Amino acid sequence: MQNNRDCLRKGQTRKLRPTRRSVSGVYAFRGKSAIQFESTLERDFLIRKEFELDVLDVIPQPVRIPFTKNGLNYTYTPDFLVYYRPCLPYGEYPKPMLVEVKPLAEWREHWRSWLDKWKAAYRYAKDQGWEFHIHDESRIRNQALANIRFLERYKRMHFSEAESRRLIDNVSQLEKTLFHDILARHFMGIYAAESISHIWHLLATRQLDCDISQPLNDFTELWVPTNE
Repeated sequence: MQNNRDCLRKGQTRKLRPTRRSVSGVYAFRGKSAIQFESTLERDFLIRKEFELDVLDVIPQPVRIPFTKNGLNYTYTPDFLVYYRPCLPYGEYPKPMLVEVKPLAEWREHWRSWLDKWKAAYRYAKDQGWEFHIHDESRIRNQALANIRFLERYKRMHFSEAESRRLIDNVSQLEKTLFHDILARHFMGIYAAESISHIWHLLATRQLDCDISQPLNDFTELWVPTNE
């Protein structure tokens, strides 16, 4: 019987193998696809992308890019290719993003030796109509990730579907509202603690949205997402 971890995902160009120097594994992206990662930084990148509603899909190890260094031929495989949903209401598709996830200390130490392959990736991405970016801790492990981690505890909670629908409809009518305003409008007194959890649950399950890059508090602005 074939092990699922040995299977290449559609679009994936090479199989990842266990490594002693980092933590590797498989991330269940939105519960639908298994994406392999080779470090906790790559895992955290996937957590970030899973939360972003404009992200359609993430392909691991998507392409092999040929490049030349010191007269010798090599191939380079970036970590991920991110596809995005069309921008509403205009229906325009943002450019897919080819991504190398690399710890800041590593790329600062080795950037000269890695420059040839990164230049090749930039040219390749441009030819495909994509973008190429390097993501380190500063772009992954920030306030947004801290917020997403905070919301994880509320994701599997259960609340009345009717009450959830009423709350979402109310936010939709207001277009945008502050956390403390919707709390005061819907919930009072002894139910306050459960009500706070309910709002965080709707945000965690992406039924409500906010600027996830800002601290979550009573003044967090909430709205109903438009992406399906």
